[in-house]
Amino acid sequence: MAADIGRGIDTTFPHHDPWPPVVEPLDLLRWSQAIELPRDTGMATKPSELRRAWVHHAPERDVVALFRAVSAEGEPVPAPWWLRALAEGRLEDRDTGFRIEDRMAQLLARRPGWVFVPWAADGESGYWEFMPSEQGRSGHRIPTTILNTSRHDGWIDVLPAHSGRTPAPIQVAGLAGLRSRLGEFEAVR
Repeated sequence: MAADIGRGIDTTFPHHDPWPPVVEPLDLLRWSQAIELPRDTGMATKPSELRRAWVHHAPERDVVALFRAVSAEGEPVPAPWWLRALAEGRLEDRDTGFRIEDRMAQLLARRPGWVFVPWAADGESGYWEFMPSEQGRSGHRIPTTILNTSRHDGWIDVLPAHSGRTPAPIQVAGLAGLRSRLGEFEAVR
């Protein structure tokens, strides 16, 4: 077998690349790092134990500026509820959002059956589930869920226990509204 020394190695690439590289804008990359939490936060028992990302500690003006930059395209961007409200000018500051979460945690943690779920969507603050409403007498597969929201200025939504399609959230008028309606929400079992 003889080698053809005169021929070089063909280093040309096809003109059509079936898998072109995906390039993300730098701000989106920075944003994903800004909301990233350490792995050990999966054991958090209240929202304050999740506040370990850049968005929770960086100067508030920098957090809002980066959020506005990445959401300027109109695409949904993962972010905590309080940051959405803050960027819209509907919440006074980040600490107000933290206080709302902490007071809700104080109320629900003292009541039997409520469990904090820390593994919400990227950037979110976790939510609370009423475990007796799951697989109880009514047979629901998904328990009553309470979460913070920027949809309205009461900042709290309740998703009733259900088995099929997710029902429309019930708007709650702040912590006082939640406190006054907890019996109603806990009655579904």
